[in-house]
Amino acid sequence: MLGKYCGLVLCLLVCVGCAPDAKIARMRGEVTINAQPVERGSIAFFPVDGNTKVTGTEIVAGKFSSEIPVGESKVEIRVPRKTGTKKLYDTPDSPTQDTFEEVLPEKYNSKTELRVTAKPGTNQQNFALTTP
Repeated sequence: MLGKYCGLVLCLLVCVGCAPDAKIARMRGEVTINAQPVERGSIAFFPVDGNTKVTGTEIVAGKFSSEIPVGESKVEIRVPRKTGTKKLYDTPDSPTQDTFEEVLPEKYNSKTELRVTAKPGTNQQNFALTTP
């Protein structure tokens, strides 16, 4: 189910419109939480100019690599954690579905304070995040 969660986020990111003449850069890096690599999550880049496409990718074993528009972008990082399972129906033989919660505080995703500026070519940006 975790893969479906990240896949859904990536699918939504791909569906956002784009400018055909946008300059693209490669952004690579690592994401850690309290000095530990993020096992699995997603990272999205939202161009500040609002005129180029939103991009993103999965974070696997703390690493990511994505093509993003040149210029400044807001960065949203999401790391879901499985919290349990729930029945899909109120019947004894109902299938179950995994449930998740976000590990990171809003300042790293829905109310992000993270920014990055991509230059043409390959860029390296690491994110050393902390949680209480």
